[in-house]
Amino acid sequence: MNDANLNSINGADEQISKTPRVVIVGGGFGGLAAAKALGKAPVEVILIDRTNHHVFQPLLYQVATSVLAPSQMSSPIREVLRRHKNTTVIMGEVTGMDKAQRCVFVNDADREHVPVPYDYLILATGARHSYFGHNEFEKFAPGLKSVADAVGIRNKILSAFEQAEAEENVDLHHDLLTFVLVGAGPTGVEMAAALAIFVRTSLRSEFRRIDPTSARIVLIDAARNVLGTFAPSLSEAAEFHLQKLGVEIHLGHAVEKIDSEGVIVGGERIASKTVIWTAGVTPSPAGKWLGVETDRAGRVRIQPDLRVPNHPKIFVIGDTASLDQDGKPLAGVAQVAMQQGRYAGKLIRRQLAGKKAPKPFRYFDKGTMAVVGKGYAVLQSGKIRLHGLLAWLGWAFIHITFLAQLSLKISVLLQWAWLFLTGQRGSRLIVNYQQSEPAQTAPPLSATPNRGAQPARLETTLTK
Repeated sequence: MNDANLNSINGADEQISKTPRVVIVGGGFGGLAAAKALGKAPVEVILIDRTNHHVFQPLLYQVATSVLAPSQMSSPIREVLRRHKNTTVIMGEVTGMDKAQRCVFVNDADREHVPVPYDYLILATGARHSYFGHNEFEKFAPGLKSVADAVGIRNKILSAFEQAEAEENVDLHHDLLTFVLVGAGPTGVEMAAALAIFVRTSLRSEFRRIDPTSARIVLIDAARNVLGTFAPSLSEAAEFHLQKLGVEIHLGHAVEKIDSEGVIVGGERIASKTVIWTAGVTPSPAGKWLGVETDRAGRVRIQPDLRVPNHPKIFVIGDTASLDQDGKPLAGVAQVAMQQGRYAGKLIRRQLAGKKAPKPFRYFDKGTMAVVGKGYAVLQSGKIRLHGLLAWLGWAFIHITFLAQLSLKISVLLQWAWLFLTGQRGSRLIVNYQQSEPAQTAPPLSATPNRGAQPARLETTLTK
């Protein structure tokens, strides 16, 4: 850390700008909601995310199964916040923080460990895959948390059919066309149903040497029910509909091993070249950065006003936070994160205006739903229990409503209508994002590009 950074952190530049600075880490549902809530507040907002786009994660499985293209469920964060003149967006990775100095440390393409001071900090760092102590599974069973994950899984699924079409050994077709999903929560159920419809409709007439409808789709979970957080009647309805779609369901046994040849569950090997992890998540390391109390999963235990105990300027929201309501922990779903983000922004606005703090945060549950194939979903909201077409229409309406941009709402609505009527999918390209090798005759590029000015700009912007 150089002297300029130390002077900035110690307040030497305070005369330049006395505007309070709110640093938001994470551009997911919670972070974006907080930034929007502070859009007209008398503060300087800096939102930091590892990517330049916001991902509508509930629809990632539709990218993986070629229903939507990545651009139809992702939005550039800068474009979403373009009207917020007090907001700066930085693409970088936060690697830690210093509570005493009130700064977070950011790595970007040009510099590591750049300190970014804050007056208020909102940690909305989300969650990542959890393999429950078996991280060796990750090599063979990718998860589904980002656009890159979804495109990678789409590549694996489509490549399996291409390989089977070209494979001379008929005995290998079975392994290539067996798809195993580990985890029967909403993501696993939605992915299994979408994949079953994909292989039995869109692909059935496009291959000559194989029969895509012979593909085997296996859904595995250690729990006794699919959609275990739903009411038993809805769980049973979802399981029955999955079976109608041809999905094999194996419940009550945890996966013992995953390797390049498939999975072992309940002592039985299921041969497969495509295994997808849809089982669980673990929170970001924000709890370790803060050095405060966490729950067993590693989520930060926060106060009812979403602040960290003994740190009134630090908020933790979304999947990284642990907060009980009515004796039960709030679920790690998008609606919780969005409502918490809006609340944190409101509390900061009121505090700066010298107004009374709002009442403690309380989550308003608008319901939980999962789509189980074409025109069929399950919906649970309070005492309401629905399954079938009406639930699917509700699911479609809510998901379109919460897409970040109008252009995406229109694009997704049209794509769904086209798929519903014709069965024709969106993006079905196998795209391996690898840099092309330079031509042999091309002159060599400079080995040491001039990058000196960029880090200075980054530090000047973030450490003032």
